[in-house]
Amino acid sequence: MLAKEWLTNTREIMSKIEETQMDNMQKAAQLMADSIECGRWVHTFGCGHATLPIEEMYPRIGGFVGFHPIVELPLTFFTNITGQMGVHQFIFLERVEGYGVEIMKGYDFDPRDTMWLFSHSGINNVNIDVALEAKKKGMKVVVFGSAAEAQGKKTRHSSGKNIFEIADVVVDTCAPIEDASVTLKNHVDKIGPVSTMAFITCVWMTVTTVAEILADRGVKLYIHPSHNAPGAANSKERLDEALAEYKRRIAGV
Repeated sequence: MLAKEWLTNTREIMSKIEETQMDNMQKAAQLMADSIECGRWVHTFGCGHATLPIEEMYPRIGGFVGFHPIVELPLTFFTNITGQMGVHQFIFLERVEGYGVEIMKGYDFDPRDTMWLFSHSGINNVNIDVALEAKKKGMKVVVFGSAAEAQGKKTRHSSGKNIFEIADVVVDTCAPIEDASVTLKNHVDKIGPVSTMAFITCVWMTVTTVAEILADRGVKLYIHPSHNAPGAANSKERLDEALAEYKRRIAGV
């Protein structure tokens, strides 16, 4: 069954992540914990389906304040598919050099922040723009993506670098560069992409490590609670507290 083939492929990637990327995730988590502990941010950014791990981590039940999602609508909302904000426009925009520079102008950054970027191939210009601008502003840059598989692929950026070459810490998602993983008879293209599962696996392995580091340091985490589980006592109060802390940090207080 192709369903089991996809499941096997996904499990193998998760196992490879565990076997090869724990040290790099620990390094990334240390940088992120330092940013959050001093009241600053881990900014998160990606394009296309690489925005899904950003949307997954906060606001999210079991996530916590300290992660700031930067989601540029034309680079993620292409579910119209054709027409306004369709796939053609998205593919064009993620390759436009300079767009990421303009995106960065809309936010306040600090050298104590960490920039966490998601890019499967590592070659598109918007992500590289953001990485380079983050470095200019003194931030540490963490990149998650298919780093080993991307080696040798020509970057589209005039810097001559792919995003993995700019990063301070790289976590390889271990997904194949073509992403789709299951061969279908009578067809050229494969089906069953795996990069999203790889991204999400790496995200929660990393975020839980950040939480562990901060808890060991005695730092209070403002956790987004479950407000649907039976008997979730005082969950509204804890949610309000988390959102108040988020607002306080956004305001720069």
